[in-house]
Amino acid sequence: MADLLLIRHGETEWSRSGQHTSWTDLPLTGRGEEQATALRPLLAGLTVVRALVSPLARAQRTAELAGLGDVKVEPDLHEWDYGAYEGISTAEIHRTRPDWDLWHDGVAPGPAEHPGETPEQVGARADRVLAGIEPLLGDDGDEGAGDVVLVAHSHFLRVLTARRLGLPAADGALFRLDTGTISRIGTEHARPAIVAWNVSSELLPG
Repeated sequence: MADLLLIRHGETEWSRSGQHTSWTDLPLTGRGEEQATALRPLLAGLTVVRALVSPLARAQRTAELAGLGDVKVEPDLHEWDYGAYEGISTAEIHRTRPDWDLWHDGVAPGPAEHPGETPEQVGARADRVLAGIEPLLGDDGDEGAGDVVLVAHSHFLRVLTARRLGLPAADGALFRLDTGTISRIGTEHARPAIVAWNVSSELLPG
């Protein structure tokens, strides 16, 4: 039975400023590249049986710098479609919608090619990803064979975590996830459980 490792991509200009970033494919900042490279020792020695990455360049560059090989692009790993809120921070949205909350309200409709998603729609994508890797994560997986790694984005990975734990998609709000971090979901008594969360080299001693 494999554990599930979740990697959020390194810092971009918009993740630093707090602007919602889904399809806008910004590169990593210098610090973001350093964060991604610093993941290498955290992954060293692990046996990875499958590595999936978002189609967006910031996630793919993070996977590359972290030393992951044989990585497959998984379209369903792309970030929450923020619709009309692309590039806009929560503080800006609150000027006209002071009670707005992404996790319960979703987003304002955007252009036809990016209409926006509800929490439930993001949850459906997360469920598809989990269903695809379930043979590796479930009881039928080879004991000790290795881990599954997903390299993607904050809000999507938080929703996926909620769904893996059997929670509603909106409960992803409970799981803060910083840039350039790695988290592990394993099992306890045959039930999914968080083993480590939001770990980065910046949080390690020394």
